[in-house]
Amino acid sequence: MVLSQNALTVLKSRYLKKDESGKVVETPEDLFRRVSNFIAQADKNYGAKDSEIKELEEQFFDMLSSLKFLPNTPTLINAKRKLGQLSACFVLPVHDSMESIFDAVKATALIHKSGGGTGFSFSRLRPKNDRVFSTMGVASGPVSFMKVFDCTTEAVKQGGVRRGANMGMLRVDHPDILEFIHCKESEGQISNFNISIAVTDKFLEALENGTEYELINPRNNRSVGRLDAKIVWNEIAKGAWKNGEPGIIFIDRINRAHTLDKEVGEIEATNPCGEQPLLAYESCNLGSINLGKFVKNNSIDYDSLKDVVNLSVHFLDNVIDMNKFPLKEIKENTEANRKIGLGVMGFADMLIDLGIPYDSQKAVDTAREVMGFIEETARNKSSELAKSRGNFPNYKHSIFAKEKVPMRNATVTTIAPTGSISMIADASSGIEPIFSLAYYKQVLDGKKLPYTYDRLLNVLKNRKIYTDSLIEKIIDNRGSLQGINEIPKDIKEIFVTSMDISYQSHIDIQAAFQEFTDNAVSKTINMPNSATVENVKDAYEYAYRKNLKGITIYRDGSRNVQVLVTAKKEETAPKHFIRPKELTGITEKVKTSKGNLYVTVNIANDKPIELFANIGKSGGDLSALSEAIGRLISIALQNGVPVDNIVNTLDNITGSQPIWSNGKLIKSVPDAIAQVLKEHFLKNRKKTIQIDECPECGAPLEIVEGCAVCKNCGYSRCG
Repeated sequence: MVLSQNALTVLKSRYLKKDESGKVVETPEDLFRRVSNFIAQADKNYGAKDSEIKELEEQFFDMLSSLKFLPNTPTLINAKRKLGQLSACFVLPVHDSMESIFDAVKATALIHKSGGGTGFSFSRLRPKNDRVFSTMGVASGPVSFMKVFDCTTEAVKQGGVRRGANMGMLRVDHPDILEFIHCKESEGQISNFNISIAVTDKFLEALENGTEYELINPRNNRSVGRLDAKIVWNEIAKGAWKNGEPGIIFIDRINRAHTLDKEVGEIEATNPCGEQPLLAYESCNLGSINLGKFVKNNSIDYDSLKDVVNLSVHFLDNVIDMNKFPLKEIKENTEANRKIGLGVMGFADMLIDLGIPYDSQKAVDTAREVMGFIEETARNKSSELAKSRGNFPNYKHSIFAKEKVPMRNATVTTIAPTGSISMIADASSGIEPIFSLAYYKQVLDGKKLPYTYDRLLNVLKNRKIYTDSLIEKIIDNRGSLQGINEIPKDIKEIFVTSMDISYQSHIDIQAAFQEFTDNAVSKTINMPNSATVENVKDAYEYAYRKNLKGITIYRDGSRNVQVLVTAKKEETAPKHFIRPKELTGITEKVKTSKGNLYVTVNIANDKPIELFANIGKSGGDLSALSEAIGRLISIALQNGVPVDNIVNTLDNITGSQPIWSNGKLIKSVPDAIAQVLKEHFLKNRKKTIQIDECPECGAPLEIVEGCAVCKNCGYSRCG
């Protein structure tokens, strides 16, 4: 077993078993053996002998330890352990009653505790200010209840490994659609959710015709108004242009492509990254094949790939049997349809090894060829399993029953995010291009060392053009080779990054994989900072023409919470601050759960330079802590620490009793101070094109697969 240093770091941090003191008590080989042994035991249910199970365990172990296939994170962490929850994602129903809403809140907490992510459609909730006849009051609307789910997620650390992640969806014909589109406009709001608009065929028809469309109250299915489709489309695109949200899914297309009849139910939502449309109370068990392992003599080794696809389908079907589901309803619905999601990672690695530019027709053809092969092989294996194990229970409601083809699993393929598992496999993420070919990587002593993508490093050295100064030039060029004269044209064509590629090329690759994927495809459509709202709308329309089921766009540098991490040299230390006798500033009163907080910020040279925070009685512990926070912030400001960094550090720190104040949720005293600084000193600040920094280790974040992930430590914003 060959693991990179980065893979070992991620495994130790997030996957290997630890004792009560936090000491790692498991090796990577132990982990793969634990998972292989546990998942192979499912064959006992189908009459396998002990010797056959042992042989299967060895096959699973060889597949995992060679990094040719890895299952989703919960399976790696929880297999043969007390928690026992092996699924990555779930969809929970939210019906229009307090009982249903808070049942879903409770279920969310249990799922996040077990290591899973959750998706919801809030489209069944009556709109804001609609009448509630049982109380003669008015409804608060979907967005207000999303905030309840968001607070629940904030309070639950997912399985001790990652923060909970959610997907919130609303149909485009819901009366509160405009509020929903803008609900995450200010960064930090509803921060534990990705949001997407469920776009309908009727809306798209109105958009094409330049007309209005009806808004439907879900309480009674009556029309309650109309909106101009072009105005709504423009607002969706503006949101994506501004900060990457909302995404969109083509909900009617998803239901038309579903392998199950409407008698079983309609799909209303997806998992947090959008690649897994699911019925209510369904889960999906995911795994990815590392395509970079299947290039042999400059061509794809389809014989080896077939063996791994067959074994992967067997593995994932066994996962369903060995799973300890967090809710009875999830167990019942998952076992009724037995959906699995076999996907890929390392596609960019494969293309580079084949000498194929990512943004070429040959890459599109390769994507169709390899995914078509995986889909056909996986279906055949599922059909073979059905002959010995039986069809999935809802088979009679499926397209397979009509075709009289036995099938063990209602779906077999999904292109899922591979953030952490691609780091373990030392593979490129999912079907994404390389995000950055070189960057500065944070190491344990706080220093930053240059990191270069291995395949590029080998080529540069073999061509005898490698120098340290060339790598620095690539890093200064934000990890791209384009425009660097010392690098030959043929190398530039093969080694392209996410930002080197047009949105059309991104979408073409996604469409090629979607054509042969049962579920959906997780991918980020990267756009340059110079892209316009019109460009975003063009991308949406191109995605629809290319038969995508959904699309997520990220415009470079569009998020506020960004810190430059590519600089080589330390900033010059600021001059010692000498306080003038008089300073002017602002004082704001903020209501917190601990009482009224008075925040005073004084200004020098048009910049905040000192801060005082007063709360509670003088001499009390709370008062002392508030004063200490103020003094520390003052020292930071006087020594050149940007306000952005201070706000990012304090923002969203959650105490025991969050409270609403002047229309804002104040989560704690530190959070209140962050809100004051943000309101007065960041609101109109001009943004710069910078790179997201990992909050855990300081390394660059990659915006890929609909989320931000850190290749250095395995952190993921989407959990």
